[in-house]
Amino acid sequence: MNKQAIWSLRLGFSTAQQDLISDLGLAGYLAKSFAYNDPMDIPEFLEGQPMDFQSIRSRRRELNQLSPEQKAEARREQRQNLRSISLDWIQRMQDAQFPLRENMVCFWHNHYVATYQKVKVAPWIFEHYTALYEQAFGNFRELTKTMVKSNAVISYLDNDKNRKGSNNENLSRELLELFTLGIGNYTEIDVKSGAKALAGLTYGNQTGNYRNRQRENEEITYLGQTGFFDSDAIVDIIFEQEAIPFLITEKILKWFVYDNPSIALIKEYGDYFREQDFEIQPLLEKIFLSEYDKNPIATKVKDPLRFALQTIQELQVEDRIEPKQIVTFLRDQSMDLYNQPNVKGWEGGNSWITSSILLRRNQVARMLASGERISKRNMMNRTEDPELPDLQIPKELENNKQIIAYLLDQTLTITTPTIQADLEEILKYDFQPHKEGSELGILRAYEYIITTPEYQVI
Repeated sequence: MNKQAIWSLRLGFSTAQQDLISDLGLAGYLAKSFAYNDPMDIPEFLEGQPMDFQSIRSRRRELNQLSPEQKAEARREQRQNLRSISLDWIQRMQDAQFPLRENMVCFWHNHYVATYQKVKVAPWIFEHYTALYEQAFGNFRELTKTMVKSNAVISYLDNDKNRKGSNNENLSRELLELFTLGIGNYTEIDVKSGAKALAGLTYGNQTGNYRNRQRENEEITYLGQTGFFDSDAIVDIIFEQEAIPFLITEKILKWFVYDNPSIALIKEYGDYFREQDFEIQPLLEKIFLSEYDKNPIATKVKDPLRFALQTIQELQVEDRIEPKQIVTFLRDQSMDLYNQPNVKGWEGGNSWITSSILLRRNQVARMLASGERISKRNMMNRTEDPELPDLQIPKELENNKQIIAYLLDQTLTITTPTIQADLEEILKYDFQPHKEGSELGILRAYEYIITTPEYQVI
């Protein structure tokens, strides 16, 4: 795979941006990506609906008065509404000319986890996405303050139950353990003190706010500092700690470049992040430009999202595969957007290539190459009106070796003599790429490539 295609896939979701990277250079492409800002419209099902907390609370009370049948119907509608946010998001990922921001939002929503399964309030999920989109390249400290006060995060981590005299430590703990410092860089006393500082922080309009009667209003000692602290104050204290840049730097490296980044690399970029006062854009620029020059290959397992969107783009079937089919595949692969398995989010790395997940990946790859729809029905081997992809290949390719070289350049970061030999068996020496019916042979070659172990890595 050529260098520009690899980095199109790393920074986005497919190789669709490789020509832009080639034309602009990576620095120019990044400048365009950071400037690209196309916020998601309010979903149709939310238009005209009051999104303030009082209206949402009133709606919940109304639902409690419904019959069991009406409640079941309301829950189905709720699930459909929440699912539609994922569908819109998938479409945006595919349509974005510069998809780095959407990719970064996906990263952040796996860092500050808040699932629709737990939250159940569509406006709050939409607000969570919108906040991440707006601050995706901003300041890590300020983004953390925003997320601590996010209605979705407050709901997911039960801080609405954190009250004076009855503290809930969930948000306090995850703020330290998963959002910022990591295990070993705080004490249980800090967790308890943080819970006191967060007591009374509950739902509000667009963002959470404090209820004065539920606040502790007492002096606490937090990470060595003593005083009367609110949520913003404890975040500021966290960002004064020595360990603060390293957890998030490691996670960014894992998301984009390396499943197993070295400690030295984490420290190098983490120290730089601190120097930049935790501004995200300069950190991303330094990582991407430095690692682009090194050109690492086969250092990261593709997550199901990249696997699906790359395969759809390579087979040129974007107009046939609807977002709901992609969502079906992601759910099957345990990468359901806004529905992570737990507060830690998706583990990534080799967890994406368990035997069962890999089997399903290959099954879906064959379905796409055969022109079938991605559906539960087809995953059970019952086909529905297959329509072969209409592949268009460059006209200047005249023989089997040129076709094979082109396919490998578009799809695999690493190859082997066995792959080359197998492809030469599929596309014989006398293969004529522009002869009628030749597309069937090219599709067989594509299907072979996208089911190899080598296709699973970038």
